[in-house]
Amino acid sequence: MRLELVEIKCYKKRTLKRIHVLIFILIFIILIILIAYAIAKRRTNQLQNIAMSNAEKQENSQELLIESGEQSKEKIKLPNLTEEAKNRIKHIYRSDEKVAYLTFDDGPSSTVTPFVLDVLKDNNIKATFFLLGKQVEAYPEIVKRAYEEGHYIANHGYSHVYKQIYETPEKVLEEYQKTEVAIQDAIEIPEYHTHLIRFPGGSKGNKYEEIIAQAINLLEENNITYVDWNCLTGDSVGKNDKEAMLQELANTSYGKNSIVILMHDASNKILTYEILQDAINYLKEQGYTFKNFYDLME
Repeated sequence: MRLELVEIKCYKKRTLKRIHVLIFILIFIILIILIAYAIAKRRTNQLQNIAMSNAEKQENSQELLIESGEQSKEKIKLPNLTEEAKNRIKHIYRSDEKVAYLTFDDGPSSTVTPFVLDVLKDNNIKATFFLLGKQVEAYPEIVKRAYEEGHYIANHGYSHVYKQIYETPEKVLEEYQKTEVAIQDAIEIPEYHTHLIRFPGGSKGNKYEEIIAQAINLLEENNITYVDWNCLTGDSVGKNDKEAMLQELANTSYGKNSIVILMHDASNKILTYEILQDAINYLKEQGYTFKNFYDLME
């Protein structure tokens, strides 16, 4: 009897021990499952966050690309010399409204052009710059600034040496093309073509008129037009004080609605910069609005 009781107690102990082991194993398995679930959930959240972050980055990148593209479209301006544009330039001095085209020849220069650009920027006026190729090669960063600030970049030949440029009509075209390449390199836009030249010394009133007349036909065959001026400050014909230059502007603009104003931004034309704000103020007082050749090439 006693032996049986001992065996029963031993059996109960073994059974209880097995139950404890089973419970421990079950708890251990449950813990492992919970830990695995927590790790899996955490990993899923991380993957979702990464996916969302990548999606946001892609969306932001696309927005930046779109914005950049829009800015590029706004910044990149390519003149378009249509038949309508040619006609508008041909009849530029005829207008029912008072319009002033500020034009600067012989630049760019490091001593004058940046200051001229500052004044134009302060007044939110877009001008037209007839550039010399040799100067473009010397100061490409100034050309790029002028272009990016919305000014029309036009062509004034390469050398400004009359005997050289007016040797033959083909020489005129050659100087034009050489300057075009310099401008394209400076603004880093190989598709840019000015389509517009101002002959050094003008198209009339000098001993090279016959060559220039032939050159005009040759240029037209290459979709290039030209423009002179009907108003000036006299900064290239001996006017050496500000009052005289402003008076010349008043005299040569008197009674005219549409004026193309000849000025210069070569290195020795600091007076042009010094009178520019006064000239702009005077023209505004006379009721002029300001345009550049992009307005004609649209």
